[in-house]
Amino acid sequence: MELTTNTWRGRGLPEGILADVPMASEAADLAEEVVSTHLIAGQTPLVLAEGMGCETWVKDERGRMGMGSFKALGAAYVIAHDAMTARKASGGDIFEALQGKTYATASAGNHGLSLAFGAKRFGAEAVVYIADTVPESFADRLRSHGATVVREGTEYEAAMEAAMRASEENGWTLLSDSSWADYYDRPHRLMEGYLVMAAEAARQMPAPPTHIFLQAGVGGLACACAVHFREVWGDAPQIIVVEPDRAPALETSIKSGDAVETTGPVSVMGRLDCKVPSLIALKQLAMSADDFALITENEAQGILPILADQDLSSTPSGAAGLACLREMNLGPDARALCFLSEQADD
Repeated sequence: MELTTNTWRGRGLPEGILADVPMASEAADLAEEVVSTHLIAGQTPLVLAEGMGCETWVKDERGRMGMGSFKALGAAYVIAHDAMTARKASGGDIFEALQGKTYATASAGNHGLSLAFGAKRFGAEAVVYIADTVPESFADRLRSHGATVVREGTEYEAAMEAAMRASEENGWTLLSDSSWADYYDRPHRLMEGYLVMAAEAARQMPAPPTHIFLQAGVGGLACACAVHFREVWGDAPQIIVVEPDRAPALETSIKSGDAVETTGPVSVMGRLDCKVPSLIALKQLAMSADDFALITENEAQGILPILADQDLSSTPSGAAGLACLREMNLGPDARALCFLSEQADD
């Protein structure tokens, strides 16, 4: 495990860097209202985990909306907003408001499931591009929610390029969980949906944490949670963003003081194996995160049996924050908050 102190903490990236990129949404109340009204997403539990060397609370997102991942709150939340806007303009049933509309994205599985669920719920179609490395079990789950699945390339970035081309050619709505130059509105709204789990966790914690571990791919989960936790608990908790050492997009960008595209071999932490950071997430985390940690393949996998023995089975991606906590050996005086962000693979 390698830990990098964020030298931009509290002041953000150098003046002029990512100047046109918006800061993340803080509208947790709006997010909870939309989710409870139109997506009927019940609260997920906060549980104690043993064997971590300190008091460890785990926000268990494996059961979120029956889709097995926190990302259920993302794409479906954006589509719910689109349906609300369409119904306001034309009236009628909100659950038929998006008929004739098609949403497209690239995904390693979980984001695509949320998009497929949201599209189906509000009358739209979904097309999800996945890389050849994504397990067929995820492709089957996407299809079970009504999505058309297209395989493209050997990595996420190739699938994303294919989704972008197809959206342009077919007049589809591209809905990514990342953000890049001139593509901010939809990922900004999407990360707003993630505030729901952060708000729940803050209410559920019996006392403020001393340390918060947030795993990151492009950075959406970490960004939304860091925003809300700083609002609720201020500067006191140490926020650590955790990435695979094979995909250090945020950590490398923080070191460089600007957005950096990284390279590296495929990681066992497949849903975190993102080589390009979300610009919104990077801008916000430069302000809000204290440290950026890189964990190895062995460290990510080593935590899984410990969690499985406690009925907390997950994947190396879903348990990456807990893996980092275990490596840091904080001691008995610490109180940690971690996220179990997805269920174990089939």
